[in-house]
Amino acid sequence: MKNLKTIAIALFVALGTTVANAQTKKIDASKSTINWVGKKVTGEHSGTVNFKDGALVFKGKKVSGGSFTVDMTSLTATDLSGEWKEKLDGHLKADDFFGTDKFKTATLKFTKIADKGNGVYGVTADLTIKGITNPVSFDLTVKGNTATTNFKVDRTKYGIKYNSKSFFESIGDKAIYDDFELAVKLQF
Repeated sequence: MKNLKTIAIALFVALGTTVANAQTKKIDASKSTINWVGKKVTGEHSGTVNFKDGALVFKGKKVSGGSFTVDMTSLTATDLSGEWKEKLDGHLKADDFFGTDKFKTATLKFTKIADKGNGVYGVTADLTIKGITNPVSFDLTVKGNTATTNFKVDRTKYGIKYNSKSFFESIGDKAIYDDFELAVKLQF
């Protein structure tokens, strides 16, 4: 019984030390960026979407966690202007795509992190879009007070099937590719 108490106290102290060493660094949402590219048979569109909030967690100088919330209502195309921009922005926010009236935010929460050295981390995270959660993997590079990554997301895993050749075989040149690309820069 005495040994059990000693072990319990040692674990408590060890866990307390681990928690005390973790440091949460909130991102500056106004300086952090998410750029997207969606491709289709006949070309592509690009744009931005803004962070609502987020943070990276460090143990010492190494990334040990992270979670982020994206303001999906800020979704906008940057490659168009005028009427065509308004139409695309409206369609992207409609139920065919991200349904931002109902799903105002998307979230990303780190679940596994592997230190690859030189400030590069292999990250697996849970990405939630339109209330549907799936794992995504990417490399995150941390330098000073910035972190960057690029990765692809398969929109069909989140119920976004509009003009997907995977679901509509005879769609021809109106097909939109399932993957969209994200380029993320965090400033903290």
